[in-house]
Amino acid sequence: MIEGILVEGLIFAIMALGILISYRILDMADLTCDGSVATGAAVAAMCIVNGLGITVGLVMSFLVGVLCGLVTATIHNKLRLPVLLAGILTMTMLYSVNLRILGNKANVSLVRVDTLYRLFPSWFPFASSDVASLLGTLIFVVAVTVLMDLFFRSDLGMAIGAMGGNEQFVVSQGMNPAALKLIGLGLSNGFIALSGGLLAQYQGFADANLGQGMVVQGLAAVMIGEFLFSSNRISLITLRCILGAIIYKGLMFLGRKYGYLIGITPNDFKLLTGILVIISLTIAKTRSMASDKGARKKAMERTAQHIKEDGNA
Repeated sequence: MIEGILVEGLIFAIMALGILISYRILDMADLTCDGSVATGAAVAAMCIVNGLGITVGLVMSFLVGVLCGLVTATIHNKLRLPVLLAGILTMTMLYSVNLRILGNKANVSLVRVDTLYRLFPSWFPFASSDVASLLGTLIFVVAVTVLMDLFFRSDLGMAIGAMGGNEQFVVSQGMNPAALKLIGLGLSNGFIALSGGLLAQYQGFADANLGQGMVVQGLAAVMIGEFLFSSNRISLITLRCILGAIIYKGLMFLGRKYGYLIGITPNDFKLLTGILVIISLTIAKTRSMASDKGARKKAMERTAQHIKEDGNA
């Protein structure tokens, strides 16, 4: 049971990392996620079913996710549309694309083919199948997280982060914000689609409707992580995002298992997730205002102290 929650949380964490890039690092409200996660699942599933292999399936899911992000960024850059609307357009179009990828079927089963979660037990023969799945997923997520951390410590990664904080600063440094948005949104949706490819293998099928409500769930995971501890270091930011995703999945499991005691059913989960995001945003805003107020108070006290010292002199 605990192993299953951790595995789901770790898979979900990769998607949360993608949402972290768009919503926190780029400061862009991108809704492409709901489409790209299903696209990644569909591409990975069809690659595996058609004998191209697991590795090719996961690489292709990442690349097609990058392509989805590039489409959104291009619509935003070229047509001057808000990124929110650009993401909605891409997400809407991807539903039809996903059905095409799945051979005009709503879902494709992976029960009769080898997937990562069928191979993990043979990679870790000393562990049970659940523990082997957990170990394999953990190694995969750690590798993805390390690569992301290294990227955002590079000059290009820091430029993308700077653009999210102050686009005019990036322009003043001679960098092209449109190109940085292409790279950022492409990378964001690449991680999201990769998560979809891994999720399809874990649950044993790919579904065209897989992505419904995923962006809100990902936001909830990111915000839960932000309550754990504060940091500006990219390695700690990604760590708290992963922990937030695991905690979110744990909360959803508790809701499914014990929710009946207070009248909660699975039909209520999206409502509860939305309420959780609203509460998180409210608390975050309150904390930010309190922090700003405290900083201003300290600045005024330092100024008054300097004036007093100058007067005594």
